[in-house]
Amino acid sequence: MTDLHQRNGDTKESIDYVLLILVLLLVVFGLVVLYSTSAYNGRVKFADPAYYLRKQFFATSIGLFSMYLVSCMDYRRLQNYAWIGYGIALMLSTAVLFVGREYNGSKRWLALGPLSFQPSEYAKLAVVVLLAAIVSRNASHMKSWKYMFLVILLILPVVGLVGSNNLSTAIIILGIAVILIFVANPQFLPFLWIGGTGVGFIGIFLSLESYRLERLAIWRNPELYEKGYQTMQGLYAIGSGGLFGVGLGESMQKLGFVPEAQNDMIFSIICEELGLTGAVAVLVIFGLLIWRLMVIATWTKDLFGALLAAGVMGHIMIQVILNVAVVTNTIPNTGITLPFVSYGGTSVVFLLLEMGIALSVSRGVRKEH
Repeated sequence: MTDLHQRNGDTKESIDYVLLILVLLLVVFGLVVLYSTSAYNGRVKFADPAYYLRKQFFATSIGLFSMYLVSCMDYRRLQNYAWIGYGIALMLSTAVLFVGREYNGSKRWLALGPLSFQPSEYAKLAVVVLLAAIVSRNASHMKSWKYMFLVILLILPVVGLVGSNNLSTAIIILGIAVILIFVANPQFLPFLWIGGTGVGFIGIFLSLESYRLERLAIWRNPELYEKGYQTMQGLYAIGSGGLFGVGLGESMQKLGFVPEAQNDMIFSIICEELGLTGAVAVLVIFGLLIWRLMVIATWTKDLFGALLAAGVMGHIMIQVILNVAVVTNTIPNTGITLPFVSYGGTSVVFLLLEMGIALSVSRGVRKEH
């Protein structure tokens, strides 16, 4: 990926190589840890230790190729397709309710022959693009709390559809919306009201399903409930890792004790195998990634581009915080994956697409020779 044409004598356009290196580092680390974590389950369930790795590698390859293509395009073209993309997200999320494939008690997937994907992952990206387009075109109106409320109302249909079977993703989408609106209008008082509305909205969803209220009880006393088994085993894994861990590939908890360890609870296996030192190192890399996205958003002169970068930053930040909080039992279990690391083809493809958009935005950042 070479530098583009020079605009002026002292500036040039190029992608942000720091961001690119951080993304590639997380992708490679994720594949290594995924194989370590999933080899036992793959051998037991499919007689193939590399089963999960092969599927994740295939999705990652598609994601990296897509990231490259998107990074080379002009991100401003996305404004023209924002509403179309959002409409597709609504249709796909509605389709899940009627023809979705159920897995582990949750109906979140649409099947296309042998392939399946989660429309909720696409919905996150669609909301980022739509809100960036709307807010950038109506920046002067964002000072009005009524207009901010209307923008929030705009995404509630997809939040409701996604939240009916995936509350955690609905929370992430709401969080992304709040961050983008705050970037356009950094006033704290209106967000107290918006935050109260969001809490009320989440409360409604919690009350609609008894199992969600049950999760609150399990969170408080996981040792008293059979469904608290995963949480307890995850905490055992974290505690047994110590400062430097038991060694990569040497985890005991992944041997059937932590159910589906390669998914939401993979951070607990990282803590067990690499210890506190390895866990902190992973969080530092995520912190650098978030910081780099913030730098791109801050220095991009185009508001649409800045909001795109801020939206991607918000998505990564919220998801990492929620995943670590769930694994450490700081908050109730919500089924949040760790970006680039947890098993999930749809997730990694759309995360890399978002990184491609951020890299495209970074081309417009003026840099000194």
